[in-house]
Amino acid sequence: MSMVSELPRRPARLLAPVLFTATIFLSASLLFFVQPLFAKIALPVIGGAPAVWTTAMLFFQTVLIGGYLYAHLSTRLLPVPAQLALHMALWATALWFLPPELPEGWRLDGDGSVALQTLGLFALGIGAPFALLSANAPLIQSWYEKSGGPSADDPYFLYGASNLGSLIALLAFPLVAEPFFGALAISYGFAMGFVALGIGLVASGGLAWRGLSAVRSAATPAQIKSPEISTIGFWALLAFLPSSLMLAVTSKISTDVGAIPMVWVIPLALYLLTFVLTFTNRTIFKGKWLEMAALLSATLAISLFLGMRGPHLAPLDIGLLTAAFFIIALWAHRTLYETRPAANNLTVFYVVMSVGGALGGLFNSILAPALFSGLIEGPLTIGLIFLILLRKRLDFRARPLLLALGVGLGLAACLVFLLARIAPDAASLRMTAVAVPSIFLLVAFRPNISAAALGIAVMIGIPTLVAPDGHHFRDRSFFGLHRVLDQNGARLYSNGTTVHGAEAIADLDADRPTPSSYYHPVGPMGQIMQSGIGARAERVGIVGLGVGSLACYARPGQDWHFYEIDRMVDQVARDPTLFTFMSQCAPDVPTHIGDARVVLADQADMRFDILVIDAYSSDAVPMHLTTIEAVALYRARLRSGGLLIFHISNRYYDLVPPLARIADAIGLEARVQRQTYAASDDPGFRPSIVFAMIGPNGIHPEITDDPRWVIVSGDGGRVWTDDRANPLSALNSNPLDWIWEVFGG
Repeated sequence: MSMVSELPRRPARLLAPVLFTATIFLSASLLFFVQPLFAKIALPVIGGAPAVWTTAMLFFQTVLIGGYLYAHLSTRLLPVPAQLALHMALWATALWFLPPELPEGWRLDGDGSVALQTLGLFALGIGAPFALLSANAPLIQSWYEKSGGPSADDPYFLYGASNLGSLIALLAFPLVAEPFFGALAISYGFAMGFVALGIGLVASGGLAWRGLSAVRSAATPAQIKSPEISTIGFWALLAFLPSSLMLAVTSKISTDVGAIPMVWVIPLALYLLTFVLTFTNRTIFKGKWLEMAALLSATLAISLFLGMRGPHLAPLDIGLLTAAFFIIALWAHRTLYETRPAANNLTVFYVVMSVGGALGGLFNSILAPALFSGLIEGPLTIGLIFLILLRKRLDFRARPLLLALGVGLGLAACLVFLLARIAPDAASLRMTAVAVPSIFLLVAFRPNISAAALGIAVMIGIPTLVAPDGHHFRDRSFFGLHRVLDQNGARLYSNGTTVHGAEAIADLDADRPTPSSYYHPVGPMGQIMQSGIGARAERVGIVGLGVGSLACYARPGQDWHFYEIDRMVDQVARDPTLFTFMSQCAPDVPTHIGDARVVLADQADMRFDILVIDAYSSDAVPMHLTTIEAVALYRARLRSGGLLIFHISNRYYDLVPPLARIADAIGLEARVQRQTYAASDDPGFRPSIVFAMIGPNGIHPEITDDPRWVIVSGDGGRVWTDDRANPLSALNSNPLDWIWEVFGG
């Protein structure tokens, strides 16, 4: 038999890369579509807590490891025909769970663990399709290795196509699918794509079977040499570093700019793009220059994390930090590609990669908030990056290390003295004060990188640790970084750069402090609470506690209830050493902990005269609290003639149009007061925007006869529903303009 007859037929060889690329691209696209899709479907019944998103991501990462492990075992233990038969049986089983939807009758148990219930809900709702999709990337590449197609001995280029599909799906969901289609329509589209994927899987498996039969080149288990433990550990570490750094960068930007969806999408999109650019032989992102660029980027990133250019990131700093992360991820993923095993160990490689990436998510999302009160995970991850980058040049002799330690301590003392005298907003001068001695240490201890690195770490670390930051309270929860500090005569409570409440320092010793910030008596909220509306109310509900400012509008005999999702917020508000609104004005008022929509749904007998929805004074929009179904629930919790108030001050979103549409749709009169001027010289005062909905039986001349409250009507646009809502339509500016403002300066 001739060699030509032993090879797969030429048309099949030419078809193979097209077919396999299209199949793995479609699979990855579906994988990244189903994650935000089912989270959107589940959000109204679970709640909008970031902890829910964290738990959902933990589910996805865990199932991804399981999928990769299944692909590894099936390719090791089964022949290709059996692999194909088993995989298509799982595909057929997954069809029973489509389109993605909530299990019938599922309901959150308020007394049970939300995390465990969330994991169970995702497993029941989307577990089977997601598990099958998770296994496809390594399995399809393994099949291609057996297909006899071009570059069959090195099928890793398909992973680039996989990540390109992931990247496009990641951007397409918020930018295309969500604005133009509802969750139900997207679910049916996903189901159709899943059916088409089955055709691609059958064709790909068939080519692998045919190619394997033609060339008889499959390796037997005895011929496969397992990678060494040290190699496996190195792969896991290289996968861990960019995963952890991506989350650290996202947290840092979210803390300083705001928890805006685009802030989450951009680093993840760049993370996926680095796979596309590096998992191929045809790339410019390789060699010594990339390693040097990563070293410089790590130096820049750790300086920005440690606040050497100031306590908060300016737009230029955000752009620099994002670029530094991108270059580091390019280096890490290119190093992974260059250390990849032969194709017969491909599935082991991907299992280890998935474990490393999941460990990055576990460290940043679960362990770091529990272990650290500040955002320390970024500097720690970069420290590991330095060790890997410099691993071949490390020298641990005692004498130069001790000398570097002494020099670093001396320079640290000088730096503490200098930084105390340089204004926090003098970013360039502060950076120069750090850069000059760092360069001196690099030159003085050349070529001993270990000694130079130790000296720089001591010099930078000590000023960071000993410098007073003026915080009375600083801690973390699943919901972000909480800080209490004094500024310009006011005590502020902030999450990132968003102020959630303030109290005049002069009021801390008062018997009944005056509400400040957005809740000052001259503000729209204060006007309502001081008016006859507030005096007549028997029961008042406040969704969003903040520091409890509104509590000081409570009158004797009234029944007040607060709703707060984050227990740490309640802890801060009730601590009289931090703020005194709750302790002085409403020490016995209950706080219902949990997502307000979920808690209110369980309180069927609760009726309010005034219900305030104050979950919008941040920089993100809790979508499940802003749909017609949510407003219908609020209305059901009002007494006849009750008043529904929304505090919607926001830097990036204008929520008046979507709320006005909802008011029109359910027959409520809508009024808004936009206070854009400084109505008080109180140091903590902040102008606010407040939206009011008045029912058919509501008579509130304090609002309707006040010219500051402007009547608004719907603009004819689409009403936001649980099924379909487009947050980008509420942006104050074009999304591309916003991206340029934040990332380009």
